[in-house]
Amino acid sequence: MANTYTQIHIQAVFAVQSRECIILNSWKEELYKYIAGIVQRNNHKLLSINGMPDHIHILFGLRPSQSISDLMQDIKGSSSKWINDKKFIPGKFSWQEGYGAFSYSKSEVPTIIQYILNQTNHHKRKTFSEEYNDLLKEFEIDFDDKYIFKPVNVDYYNVPDGT
Repeated sequence: MANTYTQIHIQAVFAVQSRECIILNSWKEELYKYIAGIVQRNNHKLLSINGMPDHIHILFGLRPSQSISDLMQDIKGSSSKWINDKKFIPGKFSWQEGYGAFSYSKSEVPTIIQYILNQTNHHKRKTFSEEYNDLLKEFEIDFDDKYIFKPVNVDYYNVPDGT
């Protein structure tokens, strides 16, 4: 739409079904590139993507021509199909239902980019469940514990790298 100007920065966070640690080093960069392509194909601007074996963080500039929920449905649905078509894991891959989406001002973007890129070190101090609950509390989002990604006993540093 002509004369529409926006600056909307969103960090989306979503987890593998049952929080399984199955995103392996041997194919995660390819996955990130595939997701980046989905974001760009939908005319949004990817600013950062990274994650752990059980979840992903994406920071992007959102264009108002598409809702966050439609974009997330495309990212999660298309990437699940792509992972299954590539047969990166035995059995069927899927993302856990739902996601978190958090908005940031332009001045916060460099800090969030570093936060996303530094996931490995960050998770030496904090679990995904702690991280996600902290985000919900920081943004004062009301939530019901029964719908929150369930914690699992995860040792990120003993997950096979698939190489």
